[in-house]
Amino acid sequence: MAGILYKWFLIASMQLLPVGILHHPVYISIAEIEYNAKEKQLEISCKLFADDFEKALRTAYNTHVDLLDKNNKPAMDKLVNDYIQKRFKVSVNGKATALKYIGFEPLEEGVYCYFEGDNIASVKSIGITSTILYEYKEQQMGLIHCTVNGEMKNYKLNNPEATVIFNF
Repeated sequence: MAGILYKWFLIASMQLLPVGILHHPVYISIAEIEYNAKEKQLEISCKLFADDFEKALRTAYNTHVDLLDKNNKPAMDKLVNDYIQKRFKVSVNGKATALKYIGFEPLEEGVYCYFEGDNIASVKSIGITSTILYEYKEQQMGLIHCTVNGEMKNYKLNNPEATVIFNF
């Protein structure tokens, strides 16, 4: 459902742009966290506008960034993982959860970054701290969608607000 909303959001925002303008009027990231009870893991995806993300990576690491260049994928994986890991933290039941980087893929005007949190027996609460792209744009906001045992909760973080806790 959130994936469909994201695509509609992208399409709508692109339709609102006047011809000739190369930026979009909204600065947003979307994080989806789903608890897979069978596998005892969190499945996480972070979705960002590709142009904003590349500019933020260039600024943060002072290096050439091209997320579409398949020949440079290992270097881009390293940048993407490092950037997100420094700006996106998850705790389950009050304990910090290590995130394992799965990879990223460019889709349409966005970039999807994937992570997992393993060895999670049960979930009573999930805390999220996200400052993704906050240093890039003052207007940045982050939508957080969190699903545990079929129950979905949502929250919008507006820069500089960075933390939300969901109780289940």
